[in-house]
Amino acid sequence: MPYCKVVFTSLILLTVYIANAQKNTILPSGKTATPIERYNKLIGYYRYENPDSALMYVDSGLAYASAHKDMAAHALMLNQLGMINDNRGKFEVSRVNYLEAFNLYKSLNQVKGMASETIRLGVVEMRKGNYDKSVGYFLEALKYSESIKDSFGIMEANITLGEAYTGQRKYDIALKYLKIAEDINAKLPLSNLSLNLCNDFGIAYRELGMLEEAKSYFEKGIEKSNVTQYQGLNITLTNNLATVYAKDGNAAYSIKLQKAALKKAIKIHNYIRELQTLNGLAQSYQNINIDTSLNYLYRAKDLAEGRQAYKQVIESLQGISELHNKKGDYKAALEAQKEAYQLADKYFYKEMSKQVNNLQADYELSKSRAKVQELRFMNNRQVLERRIILAVAVGALLVLAFIAYSDYRNRILNKKLVNANKNLDESNQVKDKLFSILGHDLRSPFVSVINMLELIDDEDLPASTRQAMINELGITSKAALETLTGLLKWGEMQIKGLRLNTLQFAVKPVLDRVMLLLNGTANFKHIEISNLVDEDVELIADPDHVEFVIRNLLSNAIKFTGVGGSIFIKCFFNNRNNEVTITVEDTGVGIAPDRVNSIFSLSNISSNGTYNEKGTSLGLMICKEFIEANGGSISVRSTLGVGSAFSFTLKGVVSPPNIEEVKKLQSKHQV
Repeated sequence: MPYCKVVFTSLILLTVYIANAQKNTILPSGKTATPIERYNKLIGYYRYENPDSALMYVDSGLAYASAHKDMAAHALMLNQLGMINDNRGKFEVSRVNYLEAFNLYKSLNQVKGMASETIRLGVVEMRKGNYDKSVGYFLEALKYSESIKDSFGIMEANITLGEAYTGQRKYDIALKYLKIAEDINAKLPLSNLSLNLCNDFGIAYRELGMLEEAKSYFEKGIEKSNVTQYQGLNITLTNNLATVYAKDGNAAYSIKLQKAALKKAIKIHNYIRELQTLNGLAQSYQNINIDTSLNYLYRAKDLAEGRQAYKQVIESLQGISELHNKKGDYKAALEAQKEAYQLADKYFYKEMSKQVNNLQADYELSKSRAKVQELRFMNNRQVLERRIILAVAVGALLVLAFIAYSDYRNRILNKKLVNANKNLDESNQVKDKLFSILGHDLRSPFVSVINMLELIDDEDLPASTRQAMINELGITSKAALETLTGLLKWGEMQIKGLRLNTLQFAVKPVLDRVMLLLNGTANFKHIEISNLVDEDVELIADPDHVEFVIRNLLSNAIKFTGVGGSIFIKCFFNNRNNEVTITVEDTGVGIAPDRVNSIFSLSNISSNGTYNEKGTSLGLMICKEFIEANGGSISVRSTLGVGSAFSFTLKGVVSPPNIEEVKKLQSKHQV
């Protein structure tokens, strides 16, 4: 349907809807629904089925909010806009929408809205695979909801935490949060969160191989969702139940469930669930009838194209390519793969290319400015020479005076010119190091990725070997991403400089947060981390810089400490200088003496950890720049085969104990 026709039809529907809604839409308080509430309801209806119409209503809602200077309504419309972009795979755009909505709620001091937007930000990071960031957002949302005792918000935060840990395959932690949510849900009326909880429990138990428990939760969710308002979730639960039966060996019943779900999704015009079910049926048929499987994938591709959901189109094309390859139709497989690459390059690699291009542009601009300055100096020198010639005609005394003056000025200009050339040489060194790392640290992992993809494509490869190669592929890809992130951050610091936000803050909560993020890696290697820092120790520095340094030092300690090792985080306060020294000490492999002096410099070369973990040589160098920018110092002590101790010193204080708390504790102890 042409866009103008969609707009015209949607305007008619909106007019009719608002006319009826003004007569019939009554809130629980007995009041008629406001225009912004009606816009919100229309957007929710069209968000999946017709995103263009939903966007039109968002624009109308934003215009209404601006005209009435209603910041809360503006935030609500931005939240809806974020969800539309999220559904289309435009994660960075949706992230900006959610951040704008969060700031509006923050200015209004609406904690419930802040918690809701923080959840959405975490969901965006989870869909991008940034589980550490998503967990941080969900924990922050949990704090917001707990501060206002919002039971639904607390339950949602625990559910999303469970989903984040399920995505990392940490099912024991995921089930802990889901059970907390289940206890809260028992005291609340049925909602979509209740059904999501059943779905998340079923997924976790399915992945653990506890199929009967998984069936129980999925069937309970299907029974509760068998009402009109929850038909979408009913379809999702049915599809997931089908995967359990497929895993249990009952493929026929699994397909029967999926076909019923597809029929229901088409009936209620639910695009997301229809797409989900088509993909599920394609997977169910791939080992039974490849042509039938291909038919479902082509239907899924056409459906996603109609909604401009290019991420789903790419996934369908990749599945189509694999099936054509399995059939032996290599030409069709190649065409599908090429189309997927073109879409991915057009819609998803633009942002990364933009960042690299911006970094290159900033460097070229800096280089051009240095050249302009050099030319100005040369021009000034020529002007001086002409003045000297003119002075000769006036007289010998004036000539001598001008020669002396010219000599003085030339020395100053030459000094500036030397400094400019020195800065230009340093810029060239930065450029050479940047492209050297791009050529070495990024090329190697990408070559490994390509080689492993070619090997994995071998149908005769054993399943265990294929899984091991997939795990190695994940490690290599994460290392490449870590390297690229470090390069962008380092390059930005070299060109734009550091920005400080100096505060006085307690260091122990920062340590606890970093330990929480890295506990999974440490537990995998059975490494015990001992935090010996007191709660009353406070630093005076930029907290983001300090957190980066602690995370980098602790991550390195885990990386280079063997299975069953130990890590100690210690603290020393110097009363005389009001300085705090934080030390991360490990029992790892240690550092060779010839590397200790260059460990914080550009010449440092990264090495693999005790579990062959990949790394980048930029982390410690950025740590040194952060610490020195905050007026501190960083050092290392290390012995091969014994371990290493990284220490940094910053200005700080030790807060006096809370007398009232001490008295309470003493009174309690006496009792």
